[in-house]
Amino acid sequence: MRATGPAGDPVDNVERTAERLRDAVLRVRSELGRVIVGQRAAVDGLLVGLFAGGHVLLEGAPGLGKTLLIKALGRALDLRVSRVQFTPDLMPADILGTQTLLETREGPSLVFKRGPIFAELVLADEINRANPRTQAALLEAMAEGQVTYDAETHRLGPPFFVMATENPIDMEGTYPLPEAQADRFLMRLDVPPPARADLLGILDVDPSAALPSVVQVVERTALLEFQAHVRALPAADAVKDQIVDLVCRTRPEAIPAQYKPYVRLGVSPRGAQALLSAARARAAMAGRLHVTVDDVRASAPACLRHRILLSFAARAERVTADDVVAALLAGG
Repeated sequence: MRATGPAGDPVDNVERTAERLRDAVLRVRSELGRVIVGQRAAVDGLLVGLFAGGHVLLEGAPGLGKTLLIKALGRALDLRVSRVQFTPDLMPADILGTQTLLETREGPSLVFKRGPIFAELVLADEINRANPRTQAALLEAMAEGQVTYDAETHRLGPPFFVMATENPIDMEGTYPLPEAQADRFLMRLDVPPPARADLLGILDVDPSAALPSVVQVVERTALLEFQAHVRALPAADAVKDQIVDLVCRTRPEAIPAQYKPYVRLGVSPRGAQALLSAARARAAMAGRLHVTVDDVRASAPACLRHRILLSFAARAERVTADDVVAALLAGG
């Protein structure tokens, strides 16, 4: 009897897919390096989101290259990209679409005109500058891959990704991202200012000339195949136990004593699923055919930081969700 891999495919087919995925990661990194200097963690985080089939939120000050990075990624994967610039006056119809009156042979008719959400990669730029009503317009699309308008359902993708950028909440003109909206993102990546050596390299890059030089290195069909491969990677009971223990310990009643005054709400079950998906993608990007506890630990900050709701006392004392996650990983 021939051995089979995690999806029931012959082992040699699974191994070939793993090698192709690993090679694709290297080629995408190389293409993104044409326009992005440094930011390796952000690049790998976006790739984890893509292969896991999840949405990604990038937070950082303006001017750090977040939008440019997402645009370059769309070119490297040849995805249909639409960009929505979120502003305080943006309305849900500006994202989802609206009914338009058209003249036909049978007379006037209402036709649904699709909005920018109908793309394969949606760039939601500065998402937290829009009001909560407009932010909520993305909930169904991100959770279920569909848009319901006037009792009619319109499917999105596959593939379908929302990759959003947001400014730090203490910057002028921002709205807090509602907890339900933030929970739809598989990961939240923090984009720090570049180091001095990277900044010197950035001075030699002309984005307007470098972005068109990015070429497609992964086909759409290959991306869907890689996603299926990632979903099928086996995770041992010890890995799942690590995820469950970590998530349960984020709850206020179970949080370590030194952080009890600071945590109002812990990670949701969706967060546990997200952590397992990200760990699988990270393992696949490394060319492995199984998930390890180290994959979980490496994925935990990005998957959990936006799902832990902190109190006002935490902000006053400058305690962050990353501090809480680090303490939990350290066993504190």
